[in-house]
Amino acid sequence: MMTDDLGLAFVGTYTDPDEDGVFGFRVDDEGALHPTTAVSGGPDPTFLAPDSAGERLYVANRPADEGAVVAYDIDREAGALSRLNQAPTKGNGTPCYCSVNATDRCVLTAQYGGGTVSVLPIGEDGRVDDPTAVVEHEGTGPNEDRQEAPHPHSIRTGPDNEYAYAPDLGADRVFVYDFDPAAGTLDPADCGHVDVRPGAGPRHLDFHPNGRWVYLINELDSTVTAFERDPETGGLEAFATETTLPEGFDGENITADIHVHPSGEYLYGSNRGHDSIAVFELDDEGVPTLVETESTRGEWPRNFALGPSGAFLFAENADTDDIVTFQIGDDGTLDPTGHVTEVPSPVCLRFVNE
Repeated sequence: MMTDDLGLAFVGTYTDPDEDGVFGFRVDDEGALHPTTAVSGGPDPTFLAPDSAGERLYVANRPADEGAVVAYDIDREAGALSRLNQAPTKGNGTPCYCSVNATDRCVLTAQYGGGTVSVLPIGEDGRVDDPTAVVEHEGTGPNEDRQEAPHPHSIRTGPDNEYAYAPDLGADRVFVYDFDPAAGTLDPADCGHVDVRPGAGPRHLDFHPNGRWVYLINELDSTVTAFERDPETGGLEAFATETTLPEGFDGENITADIHVHPSGEYLYGSNRGHDSIAVFELDDEGVPTLVETESTRGEWPRNFALGPSGAFLFAENADTDDIVTFQIGDDGTLDPTGHVTEVPSPVCLRFVNE
């Protein structure tokens, strides 16, 4: 029997087009997931982005020919989804990431294989339209297998909704854009971009609650980099870099996802290969210190999520088809609750705001 309801979440997966790929869950106060719905979501609905009101869900999918974003209405009482429409991303590739800007006017997508980022406007009825901006990245890195071309891996707008940030794994850069949500445009900011260490392979980033600090996870060298953000120019200045791996580990590893705890006191990043969550404590200056690496009790945590209250962490193990729930302690460390939810190839979990 389910105890008190802590919220509604949806999970995207790797799947075939004719199979259910987006799954809804109620989350109780013990961190257990209780299924509510399952819909197709299109081919490989691998990244999800709800709007701020919790009324709509946007799903990036990856068909063989051209990528697209599918819009859904959310029935929060039933935990169900109703399809609204679909629009192409037109970025010479399929999207690996999507996000919704702070005013719910646009969906932003990153096309890893196409080397592009796109902006799709959202109508008053929640439907998405064809892109108003498609921007090509430039740049390469020293890793000949992974950095032979630009590969943007994510894109998000900053806390002020004036700038967009796009980490590019192939170019070893975070591209910074002036973002106009009304026009749906991206223009290179005066600060241009910020370079990271050659071969680092920047992937995802998250913002500290204070709006000044930004944390970037680098896939190829298994590090996180902390930046000071200039709210006037949107520019980023690095002030710390820390490994995500324990001392003495010499196996193969690439990182994936990153999230700042709602308290602003802790930072989390996922390791694939070591198959763990790296837990960092953040000091008064925003500098991360690695506290522990907690096994995800599965394989290949491509994504993870923090519950809205910050009480739980949900690790999505893509290769073992499960989501493992951890209690977050007062010191930020993780303790498995024993709740394990079977989901086929889970790769993105997103909570819907109440």
